[in-house]
Amino acid sequence: METPPVPTSSPKTKGLSTGKVAAIVGAAMLLTMAATLLIIKSWLFPGPFKPVTLNKSEEQRLEHKLDRLGWTMDREQRLPGGRVKDQPATEDLQPEPYSEEGASRQIQLTEREINSMIAQNTDLASRMVVDFSDNLVSVKLLIPIDQDFPVMGGKTLKVRAGAELAFRNERPIVILRGISVMGVPVPNAWLGGLKNIDLVQEFGTDPGFWKGFADGIAAIEVREGNLHIVLKE
Repeated sequence: METPPVPTSSPKTKGLSTGKVAAIVGAAMLLTMAATLLIIKSWLFPGPFKPVTLNKSEEQRLEHKLDRLGWTMDREQRLPGGRVKDQPATEDLQPEPYSEEGASRQIQLTEREINSMIAQNTDLASRMVVDFSDNLVSVKLLIPIDQDFPVMGGKTLKVRAGAELAFRNERPIVILRGISVMGVPVPNAWLGGLKNIDLVQEFGTDPGFWKGFADGIAAIEVREGNLHIVLKE
């Protein structure tokens, strides 16, 4: 009579040693601390924005647009840091009768052109950038706080804001989508209840800024990287 085979037990899986577990926990703690310090640094000490620099062809297009608006920049006179100093166009200072014949009522600027002009401003350079997306204008602003200010003295405040900008039913639309400070959205109550309402519709019926603004706009369009405005006569 044959003896039935004795079942063999499978070898026990060897778990992680105490040293390995401690090493993994320590590495996780170090990574968490490093990430926390990085977040705190970017939150309390945001770095300056990189100024937009146009290439040669972009500069020529911008100069042509500004010439049409009567704004001429003298290439020969520049401020420290390479910024251009605004100069009047002396060739235009000739007596002539006023006329609007042939004048364009359209303003077309790209996001890069706007940011390059901001970069030429000594007060706003590296502190403000503008973004154009479909029907939305967004702004980032770095505000240095005075050293004597309590708690946040000497720090830089990062502010972001966005507003819908469009043209519907023969009227411009301006809707504040929100404002955030250091990444925290400001409550609508603190904004006077102005969030997510059409400011032109709300205030454009009475004489004042919003009515005058709306009455002077024939069309306005914001697309990815571009702003197009048509003015009325």
